[in-house]
Amino acid sequence: MRVFLIGYPGEMGGANTEAWHTVKLWIEYGVDVHLIPTWGCDEGWKSKVDALGCTTHAVSPSELDHVPDLPSSPVVSFCNSQFIAHAERFRELGCPLVWANCMTFMFDHERECFGKIGPADAYVFQSEFQRSELEPQLVELGYTPDRGHLIRGAFDLDEYEFAPRPHLPGEVFVVGRMARPDTDKWSSNTWPIYSAIQYANKRALMLGMDDRTHEKLGASPVFADCLKPMAISVKQFLSTLHCLLPINGGARENWPRAGLEAMAVGVPIVAQNDWGWREMIEHGVTGFFGSNDCELAHYAACLAYDEKLRQRIVHTARERLVEELANPKRLWESWKRLFRSVGQYVSDVDGSPHAHTYAGTLEPEEVA
Repeated sequence: MRVFLIGYPGEMGGANTEAWHTVKLWIEYGVDVHLIPTWGCDEGWKSKVDALGCTTHAVSPSELDHVPDLPSSPVVSFCNSQFIAHAERFRELGCPLVWANCMTFMFDHERECFGKIGPADAYVFQSEFQRSELEPQLVELGYTPDRGHLIRGAFDLDEYEFAPRPHLPGEVFVVGRMARPDTDKWSSNTWPIYSAIQYANKRALMLGMDDRTHEKLGASPVFADCLKPMAISVKQFLSTLHCLLPINGGARENWPRAGLEAMAVGVPIVAQNDWGWREMIEHGVTGFFGSNDCELAHYAACLAYDEKLRQRIVHTARERLVEELANPKRLWESWKRLFRSVGQYVSDVDGSPHAHTYAGTLEPEEVA
């Protein structure tokens, strides 16, 4: 089966990272993956996708007609505005449209597009919370529930080493968060909450701040180090932490990759008791929820003082990630159902490439 990803992997942004992990998953299960970057690609990332066996078509929007095998092939995109801008052209080429909005709201250009050409042929929801937020709005545009598929974000565990940082009594306890420098991702209550963590020898490490976020949060406390986006790698950042304490300032998390990454390397999470976090974490088992500022600070302090508890959380979260949340077989079964729903033949023999549609395997009278 052949699939076109509209967009390209990248270092920054959940959608770009998810594109990379999804491509790896598809390749593992025998999909013939083609990518159309919008509208240029980083050579470093091209080398990576080439090594996987993917084909990149570096074309302009006006050249889509000339991409071999694009007509009638499914096109998939993750939160890419250029996909939306050219969705009508992909539909004219006979491509089933598969759209993954990684947010918990609809963009204006997304609503206008599907209002004009009708709904996509399939929608990817990464959490039930996201589905509950978007489906009522999509129904107004002609969406029907059979088009919706719950598919957790692909996540290749092999890219992350499970190496929890130990914490001895009295040692510095490092708590922090990483996010893009969108002010909705950062709460104005961040410093009061971090300051309220009742552990004297604490440090805060924040990755992804800029002038906008500094202005919103105010002056950072003496125990905090604030880094610009991509100042260090995600793996370097997480290797420093004893606890991930993400606090949003308006954005409602769908299926936060930062949580998956923390679980993968061995960093326990204390998150807001809301949104997609509730589907990712089991309170007191694989992490903690805080229903208010005091509880967020309290559970972070609990982890600072109780190393046995912290390590138990860390190991249970990793097990849950391996067995369920990032299980490639489970994820592929969900993608397989989606591809079949848009008329693609997908074999039950994993790892074998199949480039036929269902229609192409039927006798003429069956098609009729």
